[in-house]
Amino acid sequence: MHFEHSPKVKDLQRRFVAFMREHIYPNEATFHRQIAEGDRWQPTAIVEELKPKARAAGLWNLFLPDSEYGAGLTNVEYAPLCEIMGRVSPFAPEVFNCSAPDTGNMEVLVRYGTETQRKQWLEPLLAGTIRSCFAMTEPDVASSDATNIKSSIVRDGGEYVINGRKWWISGAGDPRCRIAIFMGKSDPQNPERHKQQSMILVPMDGPGVTIRRMLPVFGYDDAPHGHAEIAFENVRVPASNMLLGEGRGFEIAQGRLGPGRIHHCMRLIGVAERALEAMCARVQRRVAFGKPLAEQGTIRADIAESRMDIEQARLLTMKAAYMMDTVGNKTARGELAMVKIVVPRMALRVLDRAIQAHGAAGVSADLPLAAAWAHARTIRLADGPDEVHREAIAKLELKKSATP
Repeated sequence: MHFEHSPKVKDLQRRFVAFMREHIYPNEATFHRQIAEGDRWQPTAIVEELKPKARAAGLWNLFLPDSEYGAGLTNVEYAPLCEIMGRVSPFAPEVFNCSAPDTGNMEVLVRYGTETQRKQWLEPLLAGTIRSCFAMTEPDVASSDATNIKSSIVRDGGEYVINGRKWWISGAGDPRCRIAIFMGKSDPQNPERHKQQSMILVPMDGPGVTIRRMLPVFGYDDAPHGHAEIAFENVRVPASNMLLGEGRGFEIAQGRLGPGRIHHCMRLIGVAERALEAMCARVQRRVAFGKPLAEQGTIRADIAESRMDIEQARLLTMKAAYMMDTVGNKTARGELAMVKIVVPRMALRVLDRAIQAHGAAGVSADLPLAAAWAHARTIRLADGPDEVHREAIAKLELKKSATP
């Protein structure tokens, strides 16, 4: 592995940092005020104002490795940029059209979509004029084992009929969310359990698609993005909306989730870096028991532990990104599983220390720390819970030890 970023990446880092300093950090309060004062479930004016500026600055769709659609960056090259965006996770990634779940859905359309599907859905997503969601998790089954999914995709002539109930569908609260990638069973009797499922494109405005409720996370509704419970009742879509082919759902999922895990992790590293900076600033200006908090041994230990935690997590994440680039997602699956466990846990530890250093202010809405903690905690469940990833890591280790 080479730990030195290329001149191209260094230039992009410099431009990202400058854009964040000029446009993102000064508008954090504006973003939250606009949500509080207006219709929470409408796009905020400030984000829409900043998007053309990001696009004009050449900081747009950088997550896509395909140079035909994106910037042609590798995972290693994109990772440090993702970290910078993650420092203001509520809205910065969207400004650059690099926010989930759109990033993963666009990657699916690039890799597996037909020319017609890309024309209809990928192009407006790339332009940032619509948004999307990924409908996989279900309330009635343990969705950590996706073979449990009960939702159905049934062929009826030139159409598919879709039925099921999904929840925690991130991004579905946004009125610009026009398309869902829906995972369900198209061949439940197939003896190969991982070929029973398919993925299909479902327009959100179709008859039978109903958002039942928005689901808060630790009391945060994450408007205007949100997380929805959605009912799909006898929804009909053209057979041409099928992605890749019947029974290919797991194949698509594996292609989609690898880069997404790296993106989640790098954004969380950005969150942790900012939390550590806030902690250091706070303890140097607050005095207790006759001396600055920064001179208290427990605080200094927390700062040191946080720096070590971040550095270890970043190195492991960069190793996973490097392996994805050089040997592919399948060979890198162990490293991807490891970072998905290690990084959210690290971010939670650093955020907890920062909250403690800020005292009561740390748990208030006056600072972003509490909301960041709530978000980081959800990432231990998103894209597979820790338990699933630990099982994958253990299997790989046992397989290695069994090899003569």
